[in-house]
Amino acid sequence: MPTTIITTEDLLEFKMELLDDIKQLLNNQSGQITKKWLKSPEVRELLGISPGTLQNLRINGTLVYTKIGGVLYYDYEEIMNLMEKNRVPNKF
Repeated sequence: MPTTIITTEDLLEFKMELLDDIKQLLNNQSGQITKKWLKSPEVRELLGISPGTLQNLRINGTLVYTKIGGVLYYDYEEIMNLMEKNRVPNKF
């Protein structure tokens, strides 16, 4: 059975390929989250809330939305700004 010798250069090349693959995966994931407009199911998943809670946020004016036809759209940046604005500082 033939043996294969792995050199330091081979390991460095493998490392660079692996890092490139990881960067590509991370870029693909972040691209999915940063859409300009999100529909209700996407907002519920993003915030981890129920349909009723999302409706309450709309009714009390906490979360602004746009309605086109029967579809509700939410601005991703406004949701993130709302989250930052309502951040509770650590007391410790």
